[in-house]
Amino acid sequence: MHITKFDKGYTRRQFMDKSAKAGLSLGMLTALWPEIARSGDISKVYPEELLSIDAYTKGKIKTGDIVDANNVDIVKDLLDPIAYKQVKEMGRKIRIVKTTTDVTRMFPHKYLEATLSNKGKAKFDAKGNVVIENGDPWIGGNPFPDSKDGLEAFANITLSWGRHDQTLYAIKDWDISPSGSVSYQYDFCWCEQNTTGLLNNPEGPYWQGKKDRNRYQSVWFLTPNDVRGTSFLNEWYYDQTQFPDLFGYLPAFKRERRFPTNQRFEPLVPGVTIFLSDAWAAGDPMLTWGNYKVIETKPHLGAVSENWAGDDPNWEKPAHGGPKDQTFWLSNMELCPEVLVIECEPTGYPRAPVGKKRVYVDTRNMMFIAYLTYDRRGEMWKSFEPAFSLYDTGKNKVMDGDHVHWSWGHFTCHDIQSNRMSRALKAKEIAGGYKSGFNQGDGIHDQYLTIQAIRRLGA
Repeated sequence: MHITKFDKGYTRRQFMDKSAKAGLSLGMLTALWPEIARSGDISKVYPEELLSIDAYTKGKIKTGDIVDANNVDIVKDLLDPIAYKQVKEMGRKIRIVKTTTDVTRMFPHKYLEATLSNKGKAKFDAKGNVVIENGDPWIGGNPFPDSKDGLEAFANITLSWGRHDQTLYAIKDWDISPSGSVSYQYDFCWCEQNTTGLLNNPEGPYWQGKKDRNRYQSVWFLTPNDVRGTSFLNEWYYDQTQFPDLFGYLPAFKRERRFPTNQRFEPLVPGVTIFLSDAWAAGDPMLTWGNYKVIETKPHLGAVSENWAGDDPNWEKPAHGGPKDQTFWLSNMELCPEVLVIECEPTGYPRAPVGKKRVYVDTRNMMFIAYLTYDRRGEMWKSFEPAFSLYDTGKNKVMDGDHVHWSWGHFTCHDIQSNRMSRALKAKEIAGGYKSGFNQGDGIHDQYLTIQAIRRLGA
């Protein structure tokens, strides 16, 4: 008989102890980030039962299996409540893949390099903004790779959403009604330009003259015709206590207008369940939210690898589940050995319909893998679930310099109260000839990220 030294009882005791200490001391058998810096591999950090779904479930679910309504109760403790309901009651399926132990496969290469080289240089100033020793803004990578509390963990996500200096996402979105039918289908672009923490800027980590900003972000719709030209622009300040400037261009009025701050909690177009506040689980400046706390550390299933549909000519994939097999993507999920479960409240938005959010953060790369919001009554409202991947299927790949590109591949946003689902994927190309890309040069700001640009895009 093989006796496991570090069994489930051992890991449960360890996670309970970590939760009681607010998520301190990431790693279990040894410290996580010193080992990543040394080898890039986490095999020595966690016991076998946290690195293999086969070991965790004692063979009841194995790598390569499909989790469905018949076996989901075996891994109920590894899913958020809405994901569990989707599988148990709504016909969703999840494919299990091998746990990633090589952490270099979970980052853009330059972003991981910056995280390692800049480790220990970040701190909070008197306001709570992330700065380096001389008080300047952050210089690149995750500022707190071994986060010790909820605010540090959120800083890792908030300061660089896509973990590239620039990104242009060509997105196809389907919005599913409670009956299971596609009620809306949109093609739209989402563009991001960071101005601090830059990794490909020959002049250094700051965009000249923009040190007081954090990012520019825009979204514009291409189809269908009744929303074509609708566009929005967010200008974020580096000071995370300040609300972004939000502008929109509405073709029906042929003019742009400034929107109020609470517009962040409304859909941009009909049928979509996603709000600006939901972006990357950190769609608002982190200091306009508060009462951050790590409520639990635990293993969890997350879609963090093998989720790029690169063998399809346009990176598209079929849907499944729900009343008409149109509601869900088939996500590849792996056992994430250590996840911080963080809660916070919208302290800067007295009229926000959201009462709190709960975010699940993978400690290997400090990226969120699941996100829930609750309404003001404390009732569960929405889930936002991303799926990430290296852009390499074995047959096809996208390169980022000398290394394979890393990014998200698809996501879902499920309003559980109305039972409406938005599911979207990053396509290679959408209507209007727009193509997904990253780090495309200085021209992207003038093309897509000014008031004049969104007016032009809406014309």
